[in-house]
Amino acid sequence: MPFWTLPRKLAGALVLAIVLALGWAAVVVAAALAAARDQATSADAIVVLGAAQYNGRPSPVFRARLDHAAALYQRGLAPVVLVTGGVGTGDTVSESEVGRHYLVKAGLPDVAVLALPAGTSTSASLDGVARWFSGRDSRRVLLVSDGFHMLRLQIIATRLGLVPFTSPAPNSPIRANLRRNASYFFAEGFKVPVTWLLNR
Repeated sequence: MPFWTLPRKLAGALVLAIVLALGWAAVVVAAALAAARDQATSADAIVVLGAAQYNGRPSPVFRARLDHAAALYQRGLAPVVLVTGGVGTGDTVSESEVGRHYLVKAGLPDVAVLALPAGTSTSASLDGVARWFSGRDSRRVLLVSDGFHMLRLQIIATRLGLVPFTSPAPNSPIRANLRRNASYFFAEGFKVPVTWLLNR
């Protein structure tokens, strides 16, 4: 009689499904714990992860991130703010340029806000940050985004040789919407392992 009989195959599939479900749940919990920590501290740069912009105006999510970065800068936690973000479909200007304009208009010194070259993904954006740090001895970055994003940002930034600290935007409309926030965390249960394995 073959070892892999139908009952054993079904039992094996059930065990595998349970293990995968538990692993996914563990990652979601880890992402939630990372989101709950505000590690705001002195750094060499504050990095704002881009989000949608509409005809040159930051979306509410992006604006919440930018406002938080401005508050961190005004606390003296870093001498420069680096804004990331690419060009969306149908747009002619990058999120990073829109974010930079918003922060300068909000009162941050022109020389203290830099729009990094457009990145098409989180990994590409952080790679641009790592290139900006090229040749510098200290590579401490204070990453600003939504809470659900923080665990993945830490993984990517660390692999790029940066020393990351995270500070989630407290007034993000995503955070205020429990159902929407939960859906992002559930998605991170899949995205974080992909990032861990493929570094993207």
